[in-house]
Amino acid sequence: MIFQDPYASLNPRKTVLDLVGEPLLIHQRTPLAQRTERVAELLGQVGLPADAMRRYPHQFSGGQRQRICIARALSLNPKIIVADESVAALDVSIRAQVLELFEQLQREHRISYVFVSHDMSVIERVCHRVAVMYCGQIVEIGRRDRVLNQPQHPYTRRLLEAVPVPDVDRKRDFKALLKDIERHSPIHPKGFVPEPLRFDEVADDHFVAVREMA
Repeated sequence: MIFQDPYASLNPRKTVLDLVGEPLLIHQRTPLAQRTERVAELLGQVGLPADAMRRYPHQFSGGQRQRICIARALSLNPKIIVADESVAALDVSIRAQVLELFEQLQREHRISYVFVSHDMSVIERVCHRVAVMYCGQIVEIGRRDRVLNQPQHPYTRRLLEAVPVPDVDRKRDFKALLKDIERHSPIHPKGFVPEPLRFDEVADDHFVAVREMA
């Protein structure tokens, strides 16, 4: 797991060696010498020097802290990493560097990402398949090019229309984006079970929720 806030997800009282090596200690009982060697290797993979393991989280920038979180996520050689808004807290230039790192690690380790984000430009760059969720349910899913270029569900279309456009002369009517969307409260009583959705395959590997089943 890689969390949104790289500072809040790192214990400020522990060194990078302790933080990145903790999964190795918990799951594999790896001795300190081997753990130190593995942490140095992981830091190298995310573009940090080996001596960084002796420092604390507050001594790093936001981008460096996120690299530490990525190194920790890689420590047990996972097949899948869940990245929850993992670049949302970074500025644009650092975000680009971290995304390049994600792509590089995916090529080297053949890792799959479950990449959670509201930033459509990030989704377009990182993801091969896209699932759009509304009120806790998937309403459209398919290949990236299909979902982003030919959206079928009203919420997907409004989501893409809400992407900021760098044009000061173009006024956006954000209230209009809420039209044609059935609104549901995300708050439900205990034991609530949502109605199952029926999906239509509108194209090859492109599915859209069309209505609730009775």
